[in-house]
Amino acid sequence: MMSLRFHFYFLILYASIIIPTKCFGNICLPKDHFALFIFGDSIVDVGNNNYINTTTYLQSNFWPYGESFFKYPTGRASNGRLIPDFIAEQANLPLIPPYLHPGYNRYTDGVNFASIGAGVLAETRQGLVIDLNTQLDYFKNIETLLKQKLGEEEAKTLLVKAVYLIYIGSNDYIVPFTTNPSILQSYSLEKYVNMVIGNLTTVIKEIYKKGGRKYVFLGLPPWGCIPYIKAQIPGNTGACMEKLTTLVKLHNRALSKVLPKLESQLKGFKYSMADFYSFLIERINSPSKYGFTEGKIACCGTGPYKGIPSCGGRKTVKEYELCENIGDYVFFDSGHPTEKAYQQFAELIWGGTPNITGPYNLKTLFER
Repeated sequence: MMSLRFHFYFLILYASIIIPTKCFGNICLPKDHFALFIFGDSIVDVGNNNYINTTTYLQSNFWPYGESFFKYPTGRASNGRLIPDFIAEQANLPLIPPYLHPGYNRYTDGVNFASIGAGVLAETRQGLVIDLNTQLDYFKNIETLLKQKLGEEEAKTLLVKAVYLIYIGSNDYIVPFTTNPSILQSYSLEKYVNMVIGNLTTVIKEIYKKGGRKYVFLGLPPWGCIPYIKAQIPGNTGACMEKLTTLVKLHNRALSKVLPKLESQLKGFKYSMADFYSFLIERINSPSKYGFTEGKIACCGTGPYKGIPSCGGRKTVKEYELCENIGDYVFFDSGHPTEKAYQQFAELIWGGTPNITGPYNLKTLFER
Protein backbone atom coordinates (compact mmCIF):
# COMPACT_ATOMS: atom_id res chain seq x y z
CA MET A 1 0.00 0.00 0.00
CA MET A 2 2.80 2.41 0.94
CA SER A 3 4.58 1.52 -2.31
CA LEU A 4 1.48 2.29 -4.39
CA ARG A 5 0.99 5.59 -2.54
CA PHE A 6 4.64 6.54 -3.15
CA HIS A 7 4.36 5.87 -6.87
CA PHE A 8 1.09 7.87 -6.99
CA TYR A 9 2.72 10.91 -5.34
CA PHE A 10 5.77 10.54 -7.59
CA LEU A 11 3.59 10.59 -10.71
CA ILE A 12 1.80 13.73 -9.50
CA LEU A 13 5.15 15.42 -8.81
CA TYR A 14 6.58 14.34 -12.18
CA ALA A 15 3.49 15.57 -14.03
CA SER A 16 3.76 18.93 -12.30
CA ILE A 17 7.28 19.54 -13.68
CA ILE A 18 6.38 21.05 -17.03
CA ILE A 19 9.04 22.22 -19.47
CA PRO A 20 7.88 25.57 -20.90
CA THR A 21 7.14 25.21 -24.60
CA LYS A 22 5.66 27.13 -27.49
CA CYS A 23 3.71 25.35 -30.20
CA PHE A 24 3.24 26.41 -33.81
CA GLY A 25 0.81 24.03 -35.45
CA ASN A 26 2.39 20.61 -34.96
CA ILE A 27 5.80 22.09 -33.98
CA CYS A 28 6.45 22.53 -30.24
CA LEU A 29 9.74 24.02 -29.05
CA PRO A 30 11.14 24.27 -25.50
CA LYS A 31 11.54 27.85 -24.32
CA ASP A 32 15.34 27.41 -24.16
CA HIS A 33 15.57 25.81 -27.63
CA PHE A 34 18.67 26.58 -29.72
CA ALA A 35 19.28 25.75 -33.38
CA LEU A 36 22.63 24.95 -35.02
CA PHE A 37 23.45 26.07 -38.57
CA ILE A 38 26.62 24.80 -40.26
CA PHE A 39 28.51 26.27 -43.24
CA GLY A 40 31.69 24.83 -44.72
CA ASP A 41 33.48 22.04 -46.53
CA SER A 42 34.40 18.36 -45.99
CA ILE A 43 35.46 18.85 -42.37
CA VAL A 44 31.80 19.57 -41.53
CA ASP A 45 29.76 18.23 -44.51
CA VAL A 46 27.43 15.44 -43.35
CA GLY A 47 26.19 14.44 -46.80
CA ASN A 48 25.11 17.31 -49.07
CA ASN A 49 27.43 16.14 -51.83
CA ASN A 50 25.45 12.88 -52.00
CA TYR A 51 22.75 14.87 -53.77
CA ILE A 52 24.67 16.98 -56.30
CA ASN A 53 26.21 16.16 -59.66
CA THR A 54 29.90 15.97 -58.81
CA THR A 55 32.93 13.68 -58.95
CA THR A 56 33.63 10.79 -56.56
CA TYR A 57 36.72 12.75 -55.46
CA LEU A 58 34.25 15.06 -53.74
CA GLN A 59 32.01 12.36 -52.24
CA SER A 60 32.29 9.93 -49.35
CA ASN A 61 29.09 7.93 -49.75
CA PHE A 62 30.79 4.57 -50.16
CA TRP A 63 32.55 2.02 -47.96
CA PRO A 64 34.62 2.25 -45.74
CA TYR A 65 33.48 5.80 -44.94
CA GLY A 66 31.11 5.74 -41.96
CA GLU A 67 32.05 2.20 -40.97
CA SER A 68 32.87 2.80 -37.30
CA PHE A 69 29.80 4.59 -35.93
CA PHE A 70 27.01 4.56 -38.48
CA LYS A 71 28.02 1.17 -39.95
CA TYR A 72 27.23 2.54 -43.41
CA PRO A 73 28.47 5.44 -45.57
CA THR A 74 26.57 8.65 -44.88
CA GLY A 75 28.59 11.07 -46.99
CA ARG A 76 30.80 12.15 -44.09
CA ALA A 77 34.50 12.17 -45.03
CA SER A 78 35.60 10.07 -42.06
CA ASN A 79 34.96 6.72 -40.41
CA GLY A 80 32.20 8.15 -38.22
CA ARG A 81 30.90 11.37 -36.72
CA LEU A 82 32.24 14.85 -37.47
CA ILE A 83 32.62 17.97 -35.32
CA PRO A 84 29.02 19.21 -35.84
CA ASP A 85 27.67 15.81 -34.79
CA PHE A 86 29.49 15.94 -31.47
CA ILE A 87 28.48 19.56 -30.92
CA ALA A 88 24.83 18.69 -31.58
CA GLU A 89 25.06 15.93 -28.98
CA GLN A 90 26.56 18.31 -26.44
CA ALA A 91 23.77 20.83 -27.15
CA ASN A 92 21.05 18.15 -26.72
CA LEU A 93 20.10 18.43 -30.37
CA PRO A 94 19.58 15.59 -32.84
CA LEU A 95 22.29 15.12 -35.46
CA ILE A 96 21.78 18.00 -37.89
CA PRO A 97 21.08 16.61 -41.40
CA PRO A 98 22.29 18.00 -44.73
CA TYR A 99 20.16 20.70 -46.33
CA LEU A 100 19.69 18.62 -49.50
CA HIS A 101 18.48 15.52 -47.65
CA PRO A 102 15.09 14.72 -49.24
CA GLY A 103 12.14 14.87 -46.88
CA TYR A 104 13.88 16.67 -44.01
CA ASN A 105 11.85 19.64 -42.80
CA ARG A 106 12.54 20.05 -39.08
CA TYR A 107 14.54 23.20 -39.71
CA THR A 108 13.88 24.46 -36.18
CA ASP A 109 16.81 22.32 -34.96
CA GLY A 110 19.13 23.77 -37.60
CA VAL A 111 20.52 22.76 -40.98
CA ASN A 112 23.92 21.75 -42.38
CA PHE A 113 24.78 23.52 -45.66
CA ALA A 114 28.41 22.35 -45.96
CA SER A 115 29.82 20.72 -49.09
CA ILE A 116 32.95 18.61 -49.58
CA GLY A 117 35.46 20.59 -51.63
CA ALA A 118 33.69 23.94 -51.20
CA GLY A 119 35.51 27.22 -50.85
CA VAL A 120 34.82 30.79 -49.90
CA LEU A 121 35.51 31.82 -53.50
CA ALA A 122 32.93 30.83 -56.13
CA GLU A 123 35.78 29.90 -58.50
CA THR A 124 37.04 27.13 -56.19
CA ARG A 125 35.90 23.88 -57.86
CA GLN A 126 33.15 25.83 -59.56
CA GLY A 127 30.22 23.67 -60.70
CA LEU A 128 31.28 20.67 -58.60
CA VAL A 129 30.50 21.94 -55.09
CA ILE A 130 28.11 24.13 -53.11
CA ASP A 131 30.21 27.25 -52.67
CA LEU A 132 29.79 29.53 -49.65
CA ASN A 133 27.57 32.05 -51.45
CA THR A 134 25.21 29.26 -52.51
CA GLN A 135 25.20 27.96 -48.94
CA LEU A 136 24.16 31.46 -47.90
CA ASP A 137 21.33 31.37 -50.46
CA TYR A 138 20.16 28.05 -48.96
CA PHE A 139 20.19 29.65 -45.51
CA LYS A 140 18.00 32.47 -46.81
CA ASN A 141 15.59 29.83 -48.13
CA ILE A 142 15.44 28.35 -44.62
CA GLU A 143 14.72 31.78 -43.17
CA THR A 144 11.71 32.06 -45.48
CA LEU A 145 10.46 28.59 -44.50
CA LEU A 146 10.86 29.35 -40.79
CA LYS A 147 8.81 32.53 -41.18
CA GLN A 148 6.07 30.50 -42.88
CA LYS A 149 6.06 27.89 -40.09
CA LEU A 150 6.66 30.02 -37.00
CA GLY A 151 5.68 33.51 -38.01
CA GLU A 152 7.95 36.51 -38.51
CA GLU A 153 8.70 37.25 -34.84
CA GLU A 154 9.38 33.68 -33.68
CA ALA A 155 11.52 32.92 -36.73
CA LYS A 156 13.65 35.99 -35.97
CA THR A 157 13.97 34.88 -32.32
CA LEU A 158 15.10 31.40 -33.36
CA LEU A 159 17.73 32.81 -35.74
CA VAL A 160 19.02 35.25 -33.09
CA LYS A 161 19.35 32.51 -30.46
CA ALA A 162 20.94 30.02 -32.88
CA VAL A 163 24.64 29.18 -33.09
CA TYR A 164 26.42 29.33 -36.46
CA LEU A 165 29.37 26.98 -37.03
CA ILE A 166 31.62 28.08 -39.89
CA TYR A 167 34.65 26.20 -41.19
CA ILE A 168 35.74 27.09 -44.72
CA GLY A 169 38.73 28.38 -46.68
CA SER A 170 40.94 25.32 -46.94
CA ASN A 171 40.06 24.52 -50.54
CA ASP A 172 40.72 28.09 -51.63
CA TYR A 173 44.38 27.41 -50.78
CA ILE A 174 44.74 23.66 -51.46
CA VAL A 175 43.18 23.74 -54.96
CA PRO A 176 45.63 26.30 -56.40
CA PHE A 177 48.55 24.28 -55.03
CA THR A 178 47.37 20.96 -56.42
CA THR A 179 45.61 21.85 -59.69
CA ASN A 180 46.29 25.44 -60.81
CA PRO A 181 49.40 27.10 -59.29
CA SER A 182 49.08 30.02 -61.72
CA ILE A 183 46.24 31.43 -59.57
CA LEU A 184 48.66 32.23 -56.78
CA GLN A 185 51.15 33.78 -59.20
CA SER A 186 48.62 36.53 -59.95
CA TYR A 187 48.55 37.74 -56.33
CA SER A 188 50.86 38.16 -53.39
CA LEU A 189 50.05 35.63 -50.67
CA GLU A 190 48.74 38.42 -48.43
CA LYS A 191 46.47 39.82 -51.14
CA TYR A 192 45.05 36.38 -51.94
CA VAL A 193 44.33 35.69 -48.25
CA ASN A 194 42.70 39.11 -47.90
CA MET A 195 40.45 38.28 -50.84
CA VAL A 196 39.32 35.04 -49.16
CA ILE A 197 38.79 36.74 -45.79
CA GLY A 198 36.98 39.66 -47.44
CA ASN A 199 34.48 37.34 -49.13
CA LEU A 200 34.01 35.38 -45.90
CA THR A 201 33.37 38.62 -43.99
CA THR A 202 30.68 39.61 -46.48
CA VAL A 203 28.84 36.32 -45.89
CA ILE A 204 29.12 36.68 -42.10
CA LYS A 205 27.51 40.12 -42.34
CA GLU A 206 24.69 38.69 -44.47
CA ILE A 207 24.01 36.00 -41.86
CA TYR A 208 24.06 38.72 -39.21
CA LYS A 209 21.40 40.69 -41.14
CA LYS A 210 19.16 37.62 -40.96
CA GLY A 211 19.58 37.37 -37.19
CA GLY A 212 22.87 35.52 -36.65
CA ARG A 213 24.55 36.70 -33.45
CA LYS A 214 26.56 33.73 -32.07
CA TYR A 215 29.30 32.15 -34.15
CA VAL A 216 31.99 29.52 -33.80
CA PHE A 217 34.82 29.65 -36.33
CA LEU A 218 37.39 26.90 -36.77
CA GLY A 219 40.81 28.09 -37.81
CA LEU A 220 42.46 26.18 -40.65
CA PRO A 221 44.66 23.19 -39.71
CA PRO A 222 48.24 22.58 -40.93
CA TRP A 223 47.30 21.45 -44.43
CA GLY A 224 50.93 21.48 -45.53
CA CYS A 225 51.53 18.51 -43.20
CA ILE A 226 48.61 16.21 -44.11
CA PRO A 227 49.29 12.87 -45.88
CA TYR A 228 47.73 14.08 -49.17
CA ILE A 229 50.10 17.03 -49.47
CA LYS A 230 53.22 15.28 -48.14
CA ALA A 231 52.74 12.46 -50.68
CA GLN A 232 53.19 15.04 -53.46
CA ILE A 233 56.52 16.36 -52.20
CA PRO A 234 59.41 14.82 -54.21
CA GLY A 235 61.69 12.45 -52.32
CA ASN A 236 59.21 11.59 -49.56
CA THR A 237 61.37 13.47 -47.07
CA GLY A 238 58.56 13.77 -44.53
CA ALA A 239 58.73 17.56 -44.69
CA CYS A 240 55.63 19.71 -44.76
CA MET A 241 54.82 21.99 -47.72
CA GLU A 242 55.95 25.29 -46.27
CA LYS A 243 54.24 27.64 -48.72
CA LEU A 244 50.83 26.08 -47.98
CA THR A 245 51.56 26.22 -44.25
CA THR A 246 52.41 29.91 -44.64
CA LEU A 247 49.07 30.56 -46.36
CA VAL A 248 47.17 28.76 -43.61
CA LYS A 249 48.91 30.81 -40.92
CA LEU A 250 48.21 34.04 -42.81
CA HIS A 251 44.53 33.07 -43.08
CA ASN A 252 44.22 32.27 -39.39
CA ARG A 253 45.96 35.49 -38.41
CA ALA A 254 43.75 37.57 -40.70
CA LEU A 255 40.56 35.90 -39.42
CA SER A 256 41.61 36.44 -35.80
CA LYS A 257 41.97 40.18 -36.56
CA VAL A 258 38.67 40.51 -38.43
CA LEU A 259 36.45 38.90 -35.77
CA PRO A 260 37.11 41.44 -32.97
CA LYS A 261 36.40 44.22 -35.49
CA LEU A 262 33.06 42.62 -36.34
CA GLU A 263 32.29 42.31 -32.63
CA SER A 264 32.84 46.06 -32.21
CA GLN A 265 30.88 46.97 -35.36
CA LEU A 266 27.89 44.60 -35.10
CA LYS A 267 25.69 44.90 -32.02
CA GLY A 268 25.28 41.57 -30.21
CA PHE A 269 27.89 39.75 -32.34
CA LYS A 270 29.68 37.12 -30.22
CA TYR A 271 32.14 34.54 -31.44
CA SER A 272 34.44 31.69 -30.60
CA MET A 273 37.52 30.92 -32.68
CA ALA A 274 38.97 27.45 -32.19
CA ASP A 275 42.64 26.77 -32.86
CA PHE A 276 42.45 23.80 -35.24
CA TYR A 277 46.07 24.34 -36.30
CA SER A 278 47.62 23.74 -32.86
CA PHE A 279 45.20 20.93 -32.10
CA LEU A 280 46.11 18.92 -35.19
CA ILE A 281 49.85 19.63 -35.38
CA GLU A 282 50.25 18.45 -31.78
CA ARG A 283 48.60 15.13 -32.67
CA ILE A 284 50.60 14.77 -35.89
CA ASN A 285 53.89 15.27 -34.04
CA SER A 286 53.07 13.63 -30.68
CA PRO A 287 50.25 11.15 -31.29
CA SER A 288 50.91 8.98 -28.23
CA LYS A 289 50.33 11.97 -25.96
CA TYR A 290 46.69 12.00 -27.10
CA GLY A 291 45.93 8.28 -27.32
CA PHE A 292 47.05 7.61 -30.90
CA THR A 293 49.94 5.58 -32.26
CA GLU A 294 50.17 7.10 -35.78
CA GLY A 295 49.96 10.79 -36.63
CA LYS A 296 51.57 11.06 -40.06
CA ILE A 297 50.20 8.11 -42.06
CA ALA A 298 46.50 7.80 -42.92
CA CYS A 299 44.44 4.74 -42.04
CA CYS A 300 42.90 4.40 -45.52
CA GLY A 301 44.62 5.03 -48.86
CA THR A 302 47.76 4.05 -50.71
CA GLY A 303 51.22 5.37 -51.58
CA PRO A 304 53.52 7.41 -49.33
CA TYR A 305 51.83 8.16 -46.01
CA LYS A 306 48.72 6.58 -47.64
CA GLY A 307 48.41 10.06 -49.05
CA ILE A 308 47.08 9.09 -52.48
CA PRO A 309 43.31 9.60 -52.20
CA SER A 310 42.13 6.12 -53.14
CA CYS A 311 40.13 5.18 -50.01
CA GLY A 312 37.11 3.12 -51.07
CA GLY A 313 38.46 2.38 -54.57
CA ARG A 314 36.04 4.75 -56.35
CA LYS A 315 38.60 7.26 -57.62
CA THR A 316 41.30 7.20 -60.31
CA VAL A 317 43.55 4.95 -58.22
CA LYS A 318 41.50 1.91 -57.19
CA GLU A 319 43.96 0.16 -54.86
CA TYR A 320 43.80 1.07 -51.19
CA GLU A 321 44.65 -0.34 -47.80
CA LEU A 322 42.53 0.00 -44.67
CA CYS A 323 44.16 -0.17 -41.25
CA GLU A 324 42.91 -2.60 -38.61
CA ASN A 325 42.62 -0.25 -35.62
CA ILE A 326 41.23 3.06 -36.84
CA GLY A 327 41.33 4.52 -33.32
CA ASP A 328 45.14 4.40 -33.44
CA TYR A 329 45.23 6.92 -36.29
CA VAL A 330 44.87 10.70 -36.37
CA PHE A 331 43.95 10.65 -40.10
CA PHE A 332 41.30 8.38 -41.59
CA ASP A 333 42.03 9.10 -45.24
CA SER A 334 44.60 11.26 -47.02
CA GLY A 335 43.04 14.55 -45.91
CA HIS A 336 40.55 13.99 -43.09
CA PRO A 337 40.90 13.11 -39.41
CA THR A 338 39.29 10.12 -37.73
CA GLU A 339 36.15 10.27 -35.61
CA LYS A 340 38.34 9.95 -32.50
CA ALA A 341 40.35 13.05 -33.44
CA TYR A 342 37.17 14.98 -34.26
CA GLN A 343 35.66 14.03 -30.92
CA GLN A 344 38.69 15.33 -29.04
CA PHE A 345 38.56 18.62 -30.94
CA ALA A 346 34.79 18.99 -30.49
CA GLU A 347 35.22 18.59 -26.73
CA LEU A 348 37.76 21.43 -26.72
CA ILE A 349 35.51 23.61 -28.89
CA TRP A 350 32.62 22.97 -26.51
CA GLY A 351 34.29 23.49 -23.16
CA GLY A 352 37.90 24.47 -23.80
CA THR A 353 39.90 27.30 -22.31
CA PRO A 354 40.73 30.54 -24.20
CA ASN A 355 44.12 29.24 -25.35
CA ILE A 356 42.36 26.73 -27.65
CA THR A 357 38.93 28.34 -28.15
CA GLY A 358 38.10 31.93 -27.31
CA PRO A 359 37.10 34.50 -26.30
CA TYR A 360 34.11 32.25 -25.52
CA ASN A 361 33.83 28.49 -25.73
CA LEU A 362 30.80 27.02 -27.45
CA LYS A 363 29.08 25.95 -24.24
CA THR A 364 29.07 29.58 -23.13
CA LEU A 365 27.64 30.73 -26.47
CA PHE A 366 24.79 28.21 -26.26
CA GLU A 367 24.00 29.29 -22.71
CA ARG A 368 24.05 33.06 -23.33
